[in-house]
This record gives sequence, C-alpha cells and structure tokens, in this order.
Amino acid sequence: MLETWRWFGPDDPVSLDKVAQAGAAGVVTALHHRNRGEVWPVDDILARRAEIERAGLAWTVVESIGVGEAIKTRTGDFREKIDNYQQSIRNAARAGVKVFCYNFMAITDWTRTSLDWRLANGGTALRFDAVDFAAYDLFILEREGADADYRADRIEAAKARFEAMTPEARQALERTLIDWLPARDFTYDRARFREALARYRAVGVEEMRANLIAFVREIAATAEEEGARLAIHPDDPAFPIFGLPRVLSTAEDVRKLFAAVPSEACGLTLCAGSFGSNPVNDLLAMAREFGPRIHFVHLRNVRREPDGSFHEADHLGGDTDMVALVAELMAEEARRRGEGRADAEIPMRPDHGHCLGDDRLGRSNPGYSYIGRLKGLAELRGVMRTVEAFRGGLGSRPAAGSPSQAPV
Repeated sequence: MLETWRWFGPDDPVSLDKVAQAGAAGVVTALHHRNRGEVWPVDDILARRAEIERAGLAWTVVESIGVGEAIKTRTGDFREKIDNYQQSIRNAARAGVKVFCYNFMAITDWTRTSLDWRLANGGTALRFDAVDFAAYDLFILEREGADADYRADRIEAAKARFEAMTPEARQALERTLIDWLPARDFTYDRARFREALARYRAVGVEEMRANLIAFVREIAATAEEEGARLAIHPDDPAFPIFGLPRVLSTAEDVRKLFAAVPSEACGLTLCAGSFGSNPVNDLLAMAREFGPRIHFVHLRNVRREPDGSFHEADHLGGDTDMVALVAELMAEEARRRGEGRADAEIPMRPDHGHCLGDDRLGRSNPGYSYIGRLKGLAELRGVMRTVEAFRGGLGSRPAAGSPSQAPV
C-alpha cells in the first residue's frame, strides 16, 4: 500500500520535511484557501504540487474539494457549484492528482465532544461521548425536535450531565462541536448553527441520498473523462447526529450508491475509524465486498462503549482487527495487479493519531499531531511488511529447526 500523510498546507504545524522524515511517499492535501465552491485555478494547483515535490514527496490524493451545503440540498447556486467542482477535478487531474476524497455530511465534518481526552499513558485522544453530545443537543443548543431522537433514560442522563457542567465546560463543549475544524475558514456560533440545521428540516434521508446520487453521477462522468477516481468518505460518526440525514454510514448505504452509479470511478474511502464507530459495520466484510472500488484508505481504530460513545484507540488496538484488515486490502492489491490495473496500489494514511510527547508542548491540529501519526504509520508499516513477507513465503527465512533460527 502507498504510505501517505495528510498535510493541511503551508500553515500546518507539521512541515513537509517532517512528513518526509516519517517515511511517507505521498501527501494528501487540498487548496484549503479555495474551499467556498470556486474553481481551483491551475496555477494554484501547480504551485502546491511543486511545493510538495521540492520536499521529495508526491501529491497523491486530493482531500478535499469541499462539497457545499447548496450541493447537498440542491438549492440556491448548486448548479454553478457543481460546474466548478467538475472543473476543479479536471484541473487537478491534468496536473497529475488522480484520486479525490470527499464527503457528503450535512453541515458537520467529523464530530467529537473532546479533542484532548486523557489516555492512561498520559497522551490524549479524540473522543465522542454520547451523553455529553445529548446534553449539548438537548439543553445547550436546544435543537427543535431533539427530544424525539433520544430514549427517556438518555435524556435523564444528559440532563444530569448538563446540570453538573460549569459554564466554562458548556462553552468548551460547544466550541468543540460546532466552532472548530482543521482547515476550515469559517465557524458557527449557536444561532448560525441553528439556522443551518433548519435548512435540513425538510430534507429526509432518501432525498439526501437522491441528491448524493445526482451529484456523484455528474462528477463521476468527469472523473472518467480524466482517468481519475472518486473516493467518498463515510459519515463520522457513522450514525445520525443533530437530526441530520446520514447517507453513507453503513455497508448498505455504500451498496445503494454503487448500484446507482456503477462507474468504477465512483469509489470509496474505506475509513476504518468512521465505519468502525457503528457496530453494525464489519470492516473485513466491507473490504472484501467493495475491494475493487476502494480507491483510498484511512487506517485508524476506535474503541466503542456500550452507550454509543467511542474514542480513538491505538492504530493496532480498538475494535477493528487492523492486521486482518490490512491483509485483506493487500490481497485486493494483489488481485488488481493480476488484472493489470494501473491503480493496483491503494494509497493509505494513518489518521487521527494521539497527541503524545513533545507534541503536547506545542501547536498541533487535534487528531493530526506528528508523533501520534508517526507511531501509527510505523505500526502499520510493520504490519504491511509482515503481510508481504508471509505472502511471499518469508523469502530466505531459515528452515524450521536450522541452527540459525532463534527459538521463539
């Protein structure tokens, strides 16, 4: 698998030199200053690519050309935004970047209630606390109709949690949920967030799915023309939040999209952590079923809790058997090579690393610290090398019982 690293551009605290030192070959990035639905200019794309290449790296995946709310709801200037999106794909693909990761989450991107949840080893992780989330939704945001989305016992627990929070804790929770995200140049306050939610009151799941399919049909046609691949990212978390329609949370959601848009250019970002947040998802089965159309992989792990909470675990910990998942994906690569596919090698990146060591002393984007992702990439690299060795018969490994073989 092709080892890549997400980089948020020149303002990222993790420099390209550090990315190269981590051993990654590719960079996953975007023109984050062009995220309002405008066309990505060719000159900007070439300048960003040259910057990456000067560090000895390659720009291998676009993550992401932003999909605005107008496209998701098919209102306002959505037609212009889709035309711009298609032209941005053309411009980036012609500059040599052929894989495009994107998502179709209404209003939110990945959502957590804590960005610095303390681990037993002293590091910190991202965490989604289901009771904290309900406390915010019900008693701070006071979302219209929120009561109908929770069981009575969850409402009672959320009320107790809310009442125990200090004003500072409530403010911090709100900022984490609606007023923060890496590389986004706008934020919501409570009033604006309520207004954004109101625009989705009349958009049900099936209407949202129809909007997704209509959009993907158009951009997939463009990707086909340019020899590019689209890789949709799942909802994160992969279950409903804020009463918003979710259309890419389960294997069945993926099946419906792929059936509606059968083009090989319409593919998937298999994010093990996002899909793994929903216990109905079997990551190994999904890797086998959707393998030919997996165009990008986010390898991270989560540990789920009985109440629906979860946190980012070690890359080789958590509820997903990461060793088995990597082996499954590498088997897909071998199958592609047998077919002669040009895209046999699947780009992967370690995602949402813990904040460890000296990274806790400086500035870093939560989930995108250097040391935590470096640790994750090293662990995943070890898994990949081991899978390669066993698949290749372990090369020149001494025969069992030979003098040069150390006892195990």
